[in-house]
Amino acid sequence: MEFTFPPAVVATVPVAGSDQVFPVHRIYCVGRNYVEHAKEMGGTGREAPFFFMKPADAVLPLPAGVVGEMHYPSQTADLHHEIELVAAIGAAGRDIAVADALKHVWGYAVGIDMTRRDLQAEAKKLSRPWCLSKGFDESAPIGPIHRITDAGVMDRARIHLDVNGVTRQDSTVDKLIWSVAETISILSGYVELLPGDLIFSGTPAGVAAVGRGDLLEGGIDGLGTIALRLV
Repeated sequence: MEFTFPPAVVATVPVAGSDQVFPVHRIYCVGRNYVEHAKEMGGTGREAPFFFMKPADAVLPLPAGVVGEMHYPSQTADLHHEIELVAAIGAAGRDIAVADALKHVWGYAVGIDMTRRDLQAEAKKLSRPWCLSKGFDESAPIGPIHRITDAGVMDRARIHLDVNGVTRQDSTVDKLIWSVAETISILSGYVELLPGDLIFSGTPAGVAAVGRGDLLEGGIDGLGTIALRLV
């Protein structure tokens, strides 16, 4: 067998405290998974989880202690930040029980689901897919993945994001409507989760627009912080 052209390089994320990298298979995201964020987006505050995806190569790895750069995407005038706890899957599974779900987690990271909010709003209004509002280039900035043996159980950690030094999002992981374990269990009923999958677990209230030149700094207790500037 001969490829018609060289295949794309596998998207990867650095592993904290190591020279290893985590190969990305798929990126799943949970929508409206904090009560107050669901309300600010027009929801009731609690509903069955729903999912969307980003391409694997939408990841924008952000090394610890370094301010990375993200290019402001085209076709939008309303780019929003959404800080999230990311679960990195290390063991395959389908129809996973909640009690067994965390056995499939290899580690955790800090991520930001960047969103072309104006494109998303238009898609919603026309009942069209969200793909291009969520899955564009560099739309998944992410910090180093911390092994679960180092990070421990992320059940009450503070999660926060500042823009130009001003706090916009500030909450705790225990306020997720659907916990990481519940999310893994539900998602695995739709698809087989595989090693390399990343699950963005949802964002707290406070999402808002950012522009070129803005500095975004976000973190989760136990996972450190990430920083990027929009260029």
